[in-house]
Amino acid sequence: MAQMNLTPLDDVLDKHFGKVGTPKRDAFESDVDGALHAYRLGEAIKKARIEQNLTQEQLGERIGVKRAQISRLERGYSITIPTMRRVFKALGVVTATIDLGIAGKVALW
Repeated sequence: MAQMNLTPLDDVLDKHFGKVGTPKRDAFESDVDGALHAYRLGEAIKKARIEQNLTQEQLGERIGVKRAQISRLERGYSITIPTMRRVFKALGVVTATIDLGIAGKVALW
């Protein structure tokens, strides 16, 4: 049986995006971080929708969009603050803040 040759993920990332601290690697890490946050936000939308026994179509009707747009939101695509506001208000979330670290917290709605 042939032995597998495994390459550590850090080596692959270094090869394709450069070492940690280089502009290309930093941009990649930032993109991954942003996508992860959008995914988590989409999961929160989906969880709240399901807890209220709503279909994607029903939630879409509440905010005036088609089911496909709700699907994209739940997968972490096309999420803007105005859209988040409409979705979460439709789900009964009446206030939200964002923690900006040293700059403090800001009310989104």
